[in-house]
Amino acid sequence: MKTESDNTYSTLDQNSPKKFFTTITYGCQMNENDSERLSGQLKSIGYEYSDNLEEAAIILINTCCVRESAEKKIYGKIGELKRLKAVNPNLIIGITGCMAQKDRDKLFKKAPHIDLVMGTHNVHQLVELIKEVEESKGKVLAVWEQAERLAPNVPTVRKGQIAAWVPIMYGCNNFCTYCIVPYVRGRERSRPLQDIIDEIKQLGDNGFKEITLLGQNVNSYGKDSQEADFADLLQAVDKITNVERIRYMTSHPRDMNAKVIEVIRTSKKICEQFHLPIQSGSDTILKKMNRGYTTQYYRELVQQIRTAIPDAAITTDLIVGFPGETDELFEETLEFIKSIQYDAAYTFLYSQRSGTPAATMPDQLPLAVKKERLQRLMAAQNDISLELNKRLEGCTVEVLVEGLSKTDQNKWMGRTRTNKIVIWEKRGTEQVGQLVQVNISTAQTWLLKGTLVE
Repeated sequence: MKTESDNTYSTLDQNSPKKFFTTITYGCQMNENDSERLSGQLKSIGYEYSDNLEEAAIILINTCCVRESAEKKIYGKIGELKRLKAVNPNLIIGITGCMAQKDRDKLFKKAPHIDLVMGTHNVHQLVELIKEVEESKGKVLAVWEQAERLAPNVPTVRKGQIAAWVPIMYGCNNFCTYCIVPYVRGRERSRPLQDIIDEIKQLGDNGFKEITLLGQNVNSYGKDSQEADFADLLQAVDKITNVERIRYMTSHPRDMNAKVIEVIRTSKKICEQFHLPIQSGSDTILKKMNRGYTTQYYRELVQQIRTAIPDAAITTDLIVGFPGETDELFEETLEFIKSIQYDAAYTFLYSQRSGTPAATMPDQLPLAVKKERLQRLMAAQNDISLELNKRLEGCTVEVLVEGLSKTDQNKWMGRTRTNKIVIWEKRGTEQVGQLVQVNISTAQTWLLKGTLVE
């Protein structure tokens, strides 16, 4: 399939040996999208992607620092590359992403074999920074404190074939007490509406069927520019004719409003899935987290959504073991998820992040307590997810064909508009990117099974 970068030029002599690069990505969808832009820039100067680290001339690690476990894993991977640098001194090793923004020149001290440290605001500068490393034969640090302006569009190599991410804004202004993101991604900056529309149209021309609008808090789109708000953006992209589905992530419950809900209700392409991270079902903990809403506000928001769009799926994020979370406060969260009835929840142990207010709060919980609570929370949510999925048995749902099942090549896999995974027997008539109807026969906690309706 053609990608946006296929029209870019190569600065390498066509008769010269091929040069390869590898990207290793940790973290969220924003990091994945950044890696696509890094790959596009390298491809534009003649490099080809390879999974083989041994043959790579450039290795880029795109990092995450949301949790301590991610940082430990990343430092382990960086250490593994020392062997390759010893074998090939000309190998360029670059570290980018959130950990690069946070640790900066400390990375050179911890891993002297690194050549480049590039912050989250400098992703578009990769080509010139690689050139600087090559010419200086020294270490290059490029970490802006804050982006002075939106980064220009750069060539992009899309990872998928039918689904693509499109960032609509960068940064976050919320400063939840547990979160490092505002410190490493900067303040909120919205992309111009027309740039977003043009990018989605081109993706549609290139065969992509599903677009996910990305931002740390998409509901804040436009607040910095006043050009258009998030509802206006959704209304505009819903009119784009050459894509089938529009998703978005992530929403902040405080900023979800009636205007957005109404646009989704009346739209044709915006999927009826609302991902609304509650983080805790305790008002005491929500206040300590600086989330800016109460459980009562959240309940009313969910009721508003379900009244307007009865078939909508509602999913969430939950953090277990936040400082000061007592047994009683945790029980409030358990009761809360049972009352809301989420289709799915992404659950996490609280992890101390240096530089965030929560890291120095008293009453930090032992790991064993956090793990036990996490297991109880997951068990409760799994029961709810299974019960909700079973209500779909006997129903026919629209599914976007994503490809063959990873566990059975005789079956297809796709997703509903509400983002539920569906598996069905291969008939031979389906094609990747096609919308099909599947009758659900069996519901499980994490997926649905059914039969193609022809």
